[in-house]
Amino acid sequence: MRRIVLTAAAATTAALALSACGTTEPAADDAKKTAERITLTDSTGVKVELDGPAKKVVGTEWNVVEHLITLGVDPVGVADVKGYKTWDTAVPLKNEPKDIGTRGEPSVETVAALKPDLIVATTDLPPAAVKQLRKVAPVLTLKAADAADPIGRMTADLDAIAEATGTTAKSDELKKQFQAKLDEGRKKLADAGLAGTKYAFADGYVMSNQVSIRPYTSGSLIGAVSEKLGLKSAWTVKGDPAYGLGTTDVEGLTKLGDVQFAYVGNDGDAGSTPFTGVLAKDKVWTSLPFVKKGNVHRLPDGIWMFGGPQSMSKYVDSLVAALTK
Repeated sequence: MRRIVLTAAAATTAALALSACGTTEPAADDAKKTAERITLTDSTGVKVELDGPAKKVVGTEWNVVEHLITLGVDPVGVADVKGYKTWDTAVPLKNEPKDIGTRGEPSVETVAALKPDLIVATTDLPPAAVKQLRKVAPVLTLKAADAADPIGRMTADLDAIAEATGTTAKSDELKKQFQAKLDEGRKKLADAGLAGTKYAFADGYVMSNQVSIRPYTSGSLIGAVSEKLGLKSAWTVKGDPAYGLGTTDVEGLTKLGDVQFAYVGNDGDAGSTPFTGVLAKDKVWTSLPFVKKGNVHRLPDGIWMFGGPQSMSKYVDSLVAALTK
């Protein structure tokens, strides 16, 4: 800021003029503006400064979009809107945000045209893309996932977005509701004699006529929530350090033994339903103990397995209903 030096006489005249006007509104406005400023440090150690609670927000990943919606902030821009509407109907969009491109490569030009106050991204977005987006608006980059503490990571991201948008009271409410849902679900399973039940959750895909199965280990968000319900993970495969996801095939399922098995597919994605598709006539699949006993549960479409408290609450309700029916 350019400094202006006044002579003594000029300074006195200026002071008298201000006194005569009797106004201090600019100073008050400046103080208010300073008080409203928000400073955050994101998951990458970058300081993010906002003039006030962000209202026009863009989300580059579906979990942060879900967080925004549950906090009462309708995002103006969302990566892959069609995909979100397909996979996260548990927490639907309430507005018609602009599609900013793919989750891995959002369009900087499209985002810039929205003139956002804030862009919320995750560490899954390439650093080069984040660098470009920072030229448009402040970017709050959150850690995508953490297998060491999946639920803690989810709530930490929710809190960070809440702080940036001035919705911390709503965040506190959501966390309390989620804990109550966990307590309720755990009690229902215990009352049904299912505490400690061996359980495995997975999703699967068919690509080039090959079936790939993805186990959700204890390090996954789904796995951590399941264990909070009193279930015991049956997976022996190792998950990745971020999402807690493993890899296996149909033969790998033979190691599970007699378990309760659940999965999420999607009728809007033909390749995501192998358990009721190509595996229905597979001899290995049909010979599995849990398949023979009918202990295979397809949970409702639209529960985003990497979402926030509301998606996880709907997962709890759906799983408890499936296991206790």
